[in-house]
Amino acid sequence: GGVTVCAPTGQSCGVCELEGGVTVCALTGQSCGVCELEGGVTVCALTVVNPTSFRKWHVSKHDPKNRALRKEFVYRKSLEGKERELYEKKRKIRQCLEEGKVIPTELRNSEASLRTEIALEDTNTAVNGNAADDEYAKANERDPKVLVTTSRDPSSRLTQFVKEVKLLFPTSRRINRGAQVLPDLVELCRSNDFTDLVMVHEHRGEPDGLVISHMPFGPTAYFGLTNTVMRHDVKDQDIGTVSEANPHLVLENFTTPLGKRTANILKHLFPSPKDGKSKRVITFANDSDYIAMRHHTYEMPRGASSCALTEVGPRFEMKLYQIKLGTIDADDADVEW
Repeated sequence: GGVTVCAPTGQSCGVCELEGGVTVCALTGQSCGVCELEGGVTVCALTVVNPTSFRKWHVSKHDPKNRALRKEFVYRKSLEGKERELYEKKRKIRQCLEEGKVIPTELRNSEASLRTEIALEDTNTAVNGNAADDEYAKANERDPKVLVTTSRDPSSRLTQFVKEVKLLFPTSRRINRGAQVLPDLVELCRSNDFTDLVMVHEHRGEPDGLVISHMPFGPTAYFGLTNTVMRHDVKDQDIGTVSEANPHLVLENFTTPLGKRTANILKHLFPSPKDGKSKRVITFANDSDYIAMRHHTYEMPRGASSCALTEVGPRFEMKLYQIKLGTIDADDADVEW
């Protein structure tokens, strides 16, 4: 009917509009064939992703903030190929200079400018990055703001558990799920500047799942939960109230690329301790792909040799089973692992 219908969503959402019979991309404002047809489905050449993952970037057309964020993210994705090519050129020149070899013929015309860039690089800019790594690039500029909630119609045990999970994150807020659907929760996080959404699931009253979704574009990590022990079940005596100090983090045995990615997702849920006086420790220890979460406080009345740990709770085991590149509401987002 003169309106472009998005194949993945089945909606005429107006993201790509018709202008004089030619499709104009709302992201670029160009009608130059940037979006191409592949098997009858529009594929965006800028993002080079499966067309069914388009919903990762689909937000309200009339929301200027979300639209600007989406445009910036897609622009960074479009530059990945050029940045990778430039990185390889500089790597070859750096290698030739270190080994005393002749500069390759194809690089001689751009050798002077590339050597200038190499001389100005530091440890951060010398490494080739991409948009997936850039999701947490600015995370250290401010403290995280985490929204904690449950699945629909939670039991009393899950409600108690999510209250204790909320206490793990010093800068978090908890809301009752009610009748809210996932897109509404994600939009709530984006509009209120939350950095992450944490959702807890259950099976027959026992917590069995934890989902961590980073805002505004992902990633989303899915964990299974086992051996859950809540605070009132912890055997230590006099556990007291939960400290609100920013905790020290112990991330043990996250050495593989997937382990480093998982540790990156977990550690950005917690703000850095503002001083060295915090006596609260949260541990994520990986053993055979099972991540043990423990929450302690410590005292050292007579120095390091007299350190005494007190478990505060809760405690549980986590097992990662999926990482998606989109947010939690993007059913068709690309699966990273």
